[in-house]
Amino acid sequence: MFIKWIRESQIAAGILTIIRLYVGYSWITAGYGKLTGGFDASGFLQGAVANATGDHPAVQAWWASFLEGIAIPNAGLFSFLVSWGELLVGLGLILGCLTTAAAFFGIFMNFSFLFSGTVSTNAQMVLLTFFILIAGFNAGKIGLDRYVIPFIRKQSKGRFSSGESIAS
Repeated sequence: MFIKWIRESQIAAGILTIIRLYVGYSWITAGYGKLTGGFDASGFLQGAVANATGDHPAVQAWWASFLEGIAIPNAGLFSFLVSWGELLVGLGLILGCLTTAAAFFGIFMNFSFLFSGTVSTNAQMVLLTFFILIAGFNAGKIGLDRYVIPFIRKQSKGRFSSGESIAS
């Protein structure tokens, strides 16, 4: 019953718009701050690895291994991806454009930060973003998705209606 309501109700669309704007503003301000402040993820990544030791580690060993083997050697790339990722997720949520995709990538980043031992507002943003993801199209209905999603559906329907497969 709740799922049907959150996916179809106009009232839910209004509430989701408020949630979407709040979460989007949080992302866009964080991303903008990183882009204009010369963000470097190296210190954060090394701090996360340091928190993987001791009696009660805040970071699990498998995640610390990923950070040591992949993220830290490519800290410049990760700094770029985090800064621009936060800005673009925020922009997508604020505009209501490709809302579900923006929410997915936002929740992906939130979980990455949580895995790295940072709580801050990440848990709250995960919870709010779950509502956006569950709502699907209704979360962006009061936004650009009202126009973008039907256009994408029409384009993909026309492309694959002639029997052409995705693999072709």
